[in-house]
Amino acid sequence: MDIVGAFMSLTGALFLFLGTLGIIRMPDVYNRMQAGTKATTLGSMLFLLGLAIGNAGCLCTGKIILLVIFIIFTNPISSHALARAAHAAGIRLTSTTVRDDLDADKKKGEQK
Repeated sequence: MDIVGAFMSLTGALFLFLGTLGIIRMPDVYNRMQAGTKATTLGSMLFLLGLAIGNAGCLCTGKIILLVIFIIFTNPISSHALARAAHAAGIRLTSTTVRDDLDADKKKGEQK
């Protein structure tokens, strides 16, 4: 079980690294947020589950499972809230963005 836990933790660390790379490489705040959130959610979950599997004898497995559940619910919700706040604050999208559905919905609401 130690090898499985180590492999899962290493895979989680790889996803966390890729999320960091995505934050550096993406052109605007919205793409950076999306890249960081998806990768860190999966990376954190894999890393923590790898710790739980690798240390199956400790009494911390329940706490780790609770942390994973907390990450599943809070990470995407907080990212969504930050993206909406950034859009409301007027942070512009990159020039290569094809469409802005949130802006289109806002304009429809103003016309009514």
